Amino acid sequence: MGHLSISSKILDKYFGFLINLDNNSKKRLIIKLTDSIETEKKENTDLNLLYGAWIDNRDSDEIIREIRDSRIENRKPD
Repeated sequence: MGHLSISSKILDKYFGFLINLDNNSKKRLIIKLTDSIETEKKENTDLNLLYGAWIDNRDSDEIIREIRDSRIENRKPD
């Protein structure tokens, strides 16, 4: 996952909001930010996990046929 980089101007706007937090909230935020820096995250390179790829042994024609056969007609005849 890529890292987000923000400009000093945007960072100053965030700080203007965060400066009004109580001390306990500030400490918790510092801990979370520190943990996020110190934690080395392993990048997931398995695309099947990232995109939820369809895993099936049937060929596409079988899958299409099954989908079409499972459809239910909800319209009432006139």
